[in-house]
Amino acid sequence: MKNVFHKVLLFLTVSVLVFSSLGTAQVSASTPFTDVSSSDKEIIYLYERGFINGTSKTTYSPAAPVTREQAATMIGRALGYDGAPTKTSFPDVKANGYSSGYIQEAVKNGIITGDSDGTFRPLDTMTRGEMAFLLSRAFNLLKTSSVYFTDVKVNTNANSQYTAINKIATFGITNGTGGGKYSPNLAVNRKDFAAFVARGLNPDFRVVFQNAKIEEMTVTTNDLNVRKGPGTNHASIGKVHTGAKVEVYGYNGTWVYGKSGNLTGYISMDYLAKAGEVKRIVVIDPGHGGNDPGAVANGLQEKDVNLDVSKRINTLLQGKGISVLMTRTTDVFISLDDRASFGVRNGADAFVSIHANAAGSSVSGSETFYSASTDQRSADSKQLATFIQNRLYKAMDHPNRGVKDAQFRVINSNPLPAALVELGFLTNSSDAQKLASNTYKDRAAKAVADGIEDYYNWKQSR
Repeated sequence: MKNVFHKVLLFLTVSVLVFSSLGTAQVSASTPFTDVSSSDKEIIYLYERGFINGTSKTTYSPAAPVTREQAATMIGRALGYDGAPTKTSFPDVKANGYSSGYIQEAVKNGIITGDSDGTFRPLDTMTRGEMAFLLSRAFNLLKTSSVYFTDVKVNTNANSQYTAINKIATFGITNGTGGGKYSPNLAVNRKDFAAFVARGLNPDFRVVFQNAKIEEMTVTTNDLNVRKGPGTNHASIGKVHTGAKVEVYGYNGTWVYGKSGNLTGYISMDYLAKAGEVKRIVVIDPGHGGNDPGAVANGLQEKDVNLDVSKRINTLLQGKGISVLMTRTTDVFISLDDRASFGVRNGADAFVSIHANAAGSSVSGSETFYSASTDQRSADSKQLATFIQNRLYKAMDHPNRGVKDAQFRVINSNPLPAALVELGFLTNSSDAQKLASNTYKDRAAKAVADGIEDYYNWKQSR
């Protein structure tokens, strides 16, 4: 790097094209350029040291474009290439042209490449993306970091444009063009190119790269790892929980790079929702099962009624575009804790447990439960239970026993908005007769599915 530094200084002293830089060194406003102000500290700094000249005695022309052959020449001189005119690999570069020797040497040393059609386009304007390749190779930059721009697609291949831009940002050569953008297709002018080169030369002029916040997302599960890199093979640096906000700086495949609280790292997108976005992934939990039949009366076992109605709900919700996760689809036993954690483990954003009730033979009707507390989850749970209950008792044509607070384990220990539905009483002959019929099982399923859709629409509208 030391040799490169001296070579670039030598190049700047003989270069005809003017360069500029941003820095903190002490400067004055003593330049002859009428198009350079006292705020252009970089230009003044380089001019006072004799490193640059103007396009005339009184102008610098900071907005003038830099062509590809001019950039190649500058880089070639910076690296100490001989530059003697020669035949090149490109049919559109004249052998006797001033840039030919520099271009060919740069090709031999892997500094520049041509287009896929074998041409170089020497008179075309250099873009910021192309410039990143030149500077990252010229200054032998190797280090990368978590750099993201909204207009640069992540591609960690060693020879990708993203990697080249990442290297110069990590080194302190660029901060982008603002708003989280780098503008790789934007033409480079004399001031831009100079700023980048000067920052490569002198650490006093370098900038500190900072990712810009591009959006905010919300964590949808508990104990979600924040990792050092984009993958489960990377170590966890901490955990975030349901409802936590994440400032998103960029995306790497299915991973978000961002900050939540005092943690900055990578988080799986499977467990994040955009602000205002509702994922619409609901757990349908057919209560009981296996060696736990639940209520048994009037020739019915609760576990069978619950599973039958739940499967019908699943079909209806899928038709509404709502994703469904079933805790069970067969007659198996599942513990209450496994049911409660099932949705969190699988990225759901709501939970509904389906049951049938038991009491004295005269007791009839449907009711829906939620677990009350002071957090937003409780408020959402109550809304979910209310939307379902308001449809269910009407569909079943029996008494409305209302929406109630209860501490049932599958909803009380559940970090998701959760409701437990009691379709009717198996111990009541009228309710049992309805729950034994396909007609009323369909009506119950439709009421629950419509109530869940009502809930999601309400969430979306907030």
